[in-house]
Amino acid sequence: MKNSPQAATAANPVFPIMIAIGVCHLFNDTLQAVIPAMLPILEKEHQFSFKQLGFIVFALNIVASLLQPVIGFFSDRKPKPFALPIGMTFSLVGMAGLALAPSYWLIIVSVLFLGFGSAVFHPEGSRVSFLSAGNKRGLSQSIFQVGGNSGQALAPLISAFVLVPLGQIGAAVFVLVAAAGIVLLFRISVWYKKQLNEERLGKRKKAILSTMENLSKKQITIALILLMIVIFARSFYVTNITSFYIFHLIDNYGVTIQHGQLYIFLFLALGAVGTFFGGPLADRIGRKKVIVLSLVVPLPLCLLLPYAPLWAVILLLLVIGFFIMLSFSVTVIYAQELVPSKIGTMAGLTVGLAFGMGAIGAVAIGGLMDSLGVYQTMIITSFLPFIGLVGLGLPRDQKVQAMN
Repeated sequence: MKNSPQAATAANPVFPIMIAIGVCHLFNDTLQAVIPAMLPILEKEHQFSFKQLGFIVFALNIVASLLQPVIGFFSDRKPKPFALPIGMTFSLVGMAGLALAPSYWLIIVSVLFLGFGSAVFHPEGSRVSFLSAGNKRGLSQSIFQVGGNSGQALAPLISAFVLVPLGQIGAAVFVLVAAAGIVLLFRISVWYKKQLNEERLGKRKKAILSTMENLSKKQITIALILLMIVIFARSFYVTNITSFYIFHLIDNYGVTIQHGQLYIFLFLALGAVGTFFGGPLADRIGRKKVIVLSLVVPLPLCLLLPYAPLWAVILLLLVIGFFIMLSFSVTVIYAQELVPSKIGTMAGLTVGLAFGMGAIGAVAIGGLMDSLGVYQTMIITSFLPFIGLVGLGLPRDQKVQAMN
């Protein structure tokens, strides 16, 4: 099996759709962000253990992880444009249930609905991003992913300014976000369906773009395995910071929930900035170089973080967040260009794996914190980024400019 570089035939980006699907990704991941934001609230209101809190995050992410590649596979075979607003409807139901759930198991059921909605959104949303990209693949994927990461970055602010004052019922506010997403996704779906009809009638060729050249089937398989390990290491570490680092800040620095959540927000906000710049940078210097850059720079900083004084924590979180998320959109593009005929499947696999590793990581880290304590767990997890160094073995790709 060989890939030869081909320039996209749809040369003109459709910026309104590119931006609109990014905004919808913002809405979708804002809803997902309510879950980690609510953990300190649930721990306080219901006295759940860290492991129970980990299973709540697990329930959300494992559904998205398992279903995204499946939905992506069927999307490649027969795209379903109006699955987008339907998926967001499931998220709306899940958010309403979360606000009202009186017991642990009803909370789990509610987050399963949220996970299903996310599983539907990501492969189809990535396909819309691809269709609207033209010859701006890196930029388009960055806009799409930065929408999602910006939504995730809102989690600490959601906790500090909505959930801490209102408690669990505060999740009802985000039913309005889901409703806005349904309306916007319906309009995007109309455009999406039109593009599919034009392809079917032969008026518009499918855009296939790959910067890979002369890779055998075995090389592609090995590259995908290495890429999955990179995503595993990144997702485990990010889950640790977004879901559990708040407890380290509270226990070891004596900060309040609101104050601690602002630290997590800075990490995620700079992560969103890194995600945005990662795609265009990869268009200029190559996908692998950006992936390697995002692996190497944060390593010593991650090791320092558990021991840093509070004033240095902010600086470390800012730099780690920016660089560790620099490759977020790039790993999706890299996988799609390894197998350019399976856009939805590769998007579902890479983003789904990120959710899955976050799910497993939440349970594992929660269990470690229950048995070893918060501080020791932070020290152990600081070594996670070293696993991602296997990415040094990824095949080289070509610069996009070299293909034009």
